[in-house]
Amino acid sequence: MSRFVAAACQLDSRDDKAANVERALELLDEAAADGADFVAFPEMTTFIGPEERFAEVAESLDGPTIQRFSEKAREHGVFVHTGSFFERIPNSDRVYNTSALIGPSGEVLDTYRKVHLFDIELDGSVEHRESDHVAPGDQTVTVDTDLATFGLSICYDLRFPGLYRTMAQSGANVLLVPAAFTMHTGKDHWEPLLRARAIENQAYVIAPGQIGDKPSWVETYGRTLVVDPWGNVISKARDREEVVTATIDLSHLDDIRHDMQTLQHARPDVYERSDEVSRGSE
Repeated sequence: MSRFVAAACQLDSRDDKAANVERALELLDEAAADGADFVAFPEMTTFIGPEERFAEVAESLDGPTIQRFSEKAREHGVFVHTGSFFERIPNSDRVYNTSALIGPSGEVLDTYRKVHLFDIELDGSVEHRESDHVAPGDQTVTVDTDLATFGLSICYDLRFPGLYRTMAQSGANVLLVPAAFTMHTGKDHWEPLLRARAIENQAYVIAPGQIGDKPSWVETYGRTLVVDPWGNVISKARDREEVVTATIDLSHLDDIRHDMQTLQHARPDVYERSDEVSRGSE
């Protein structure tokens, strides 16, 4: 399939897990009714609230959240990206920030655990430390499907272009960036970073976001986007919960990669050698 319809669902998730999941499933029904072949959700789809409750709301990879999304994927015959939820880690007070890609038969095709955690310390004062409650993943994940090869990431990962280049060179042509970007950074950085990841990797980017001022959390920016491989924004959400759709045209992507071969021209051997020289001179 060289063309498919992708839906990105913008949520205003709060600290009521059951209500958040029900709202997400309602939007999934809406997206499927609109003809979507693929439906994606933002970071922390199931819960945004006090970090001390992350372990309480966490579940296993075969828990009720995955089961509910799998049932809907099977009901509608669509691919579903869950956005992220908190995954329980046995014998640990921390959790993983995890996403799953589900196929149209309801099977979990793969999962991804957020690699880069948002730890901020300014002038010796801790402003935010995600790693106090979340453990980092340690793998890049690409998933080859009948629609596209998806590269999985979550929110703060967006600021680390090496992750996306690795996925693109592993075959990813659609990059997924579910997020809960803050209003403070989102208003200036969200769209430029997403467009940069699309341009430099010649890939589509689907970025569902959280919107709203959360209880026990900071205000989130929203502005869910779909960006094409030329860096054009082809779909953008308004400042409310809603579903946006866009046609993903992989023949258009192939044309861009044919005319501009930047992925082929990258020279990681030189970059690695430069790092070794820099370390040797320290």
